[in-house]
Amino acid sequence: MGEEDESQQTNSENLVTEATDSGSQHEQVYSWPVIRFDVPPQRTYHFCHQFRTAPNPNNFLKSVKWSPDGSCFLTSSDDNTLRLFSLPEYGNDHLNAATDVDSYASNLVVNEGESIYDFCWYPYMSATDPVTSVFATTTKDHPIHLWDASSGQLRCTYRAYDAMDEIAAAFSIAINPSGTKIFAGYNKSVRVFDLHCPGRDFKQFSTLQGNKEGQTGILSAMAFAPTHSGMLAVGSYSQTTGIYREDNMEPLYVLHGQEGGVTHVQFSKDGNYLYTGGRKDPYILCWDIRKAVDVVYKLYRSSDNTNQRIMFDIEPLGRHLGTGGQDGFVHIYDLQSGQWVSSFQAALDTVNGFSFHPYLPMAATSSGHRRFVDPDDSNDGLNLSGDENCASVWSFSFDSPVGNDANNIIVDDVNTPEQQENLNQDP
Repeated sequence: MGEEDESQQTNSENLVTEATDSGSQHEQVYSWPVIRFDVPPQRTYHFCHQFRTAPNPNNFLKSVKWSPDGSCFLTSSDDNTLRLFSLPEYGNDHLNAATDVDSYASNLVVNEGESIYDFCWYPYMSATDPVTSVFATTTKDHPIHLWDASSGQLRCTYRAYDAMDEIAAAFSIAINPSGTKIFAGYNKSVRVFDLHCPGRDFKQFSTLQGNKEGQTGILSAMAFAPTHSGMLAVGSYSQTTGIYREDNMEPLYVLHGQEGGVTHVQFSKDGNYLYTGGRKDPYILCWDIRKAVDVVYKLYRSSDNTNQRIMFDIEPLGRHLGTGGQDGFVHIYDLQSGQWVSSFQAALDTVNGFSFHPYLPMAATSSGHRRFVDPDDSNDGLNLSGDENCASVWSFSFDSPVGNDANNIIVDDVNTPEQQENLNQDP
């Protein structure tokens, strides 16, 4: 066991060191494309059959997340499996993909032992640097795992134990913006692991104060402010969201108002607003964390009859939010006014995952929900179409990239000059 931890620690130290070094190499200024949401997007790639394996024909997707470098996306499904799909090319050569066949097979399949609670990417992940190409997962009755996104090998394990010295599984995880620590949510507590020190060493912080005030229940969702302000939002199944300082987990606010247990939290791009969504709750709430008193506005989505975790995402410019729902549609909202902008049908069942590409005018969706069938029926009794229990990649129309220096970002060399030239053209 000691040799395993030492080997894992060496891998983690290399991860932090090389991520820092790679940030200063092959950098170039990039301008965001302005997505046009008044034009319906077109399906570029589609996947359904590889999720319907023979042992579990009732399998369905749970969520989807793009990698930070935009080279691939990761899906989580009910068969305790994560699948990685690389983006073949940065272009629109495969528009209007057929829904009855898969566009291509997944590049990587990672099998976990139990139900997957949550997963997240390393914030400085780059496909051109295999050392940084990792993601973390947490599953039922298992420790936190750090997986190699190139080979599918297990890199590191971070173990938390309860009072009986048994493995305690985290319900939510997030890696801080500097890429040095893993924050994990448990029942009324947060444990913080040093990324370069795998094993059972961690710091534990209770979300309840001595006078029993604070956050109770299972901590089900986490998100860091993208502005490196050191703020962490933690959602709980007790219908509350707490705002904490990253360095010492000092509680700043506890927000009340969600109708159901909080399942997803996300900061705005400027870090001044927080968006929270819950299960069996038809509204995403917008909070101004500079005041943290009242809800600024509510964004409707069809999710009042499901306990599923329905994810939403904010586009790279930070002006619009997209969310799925039980109606099979993705709804787009203007974040300045809180008004509905447009919608498009992404599936014929619940759209539980939605993720904007980090810098291209694209998005990924995942759909599906648990279906109950008669045990005497054959597997063919489900009769699922290609638009159910599926994942899709969508391409949006866009205008010329924003020229404001404030919207320029630094990206690594995952884009070729030809790809940059294509991106800067009007549709």
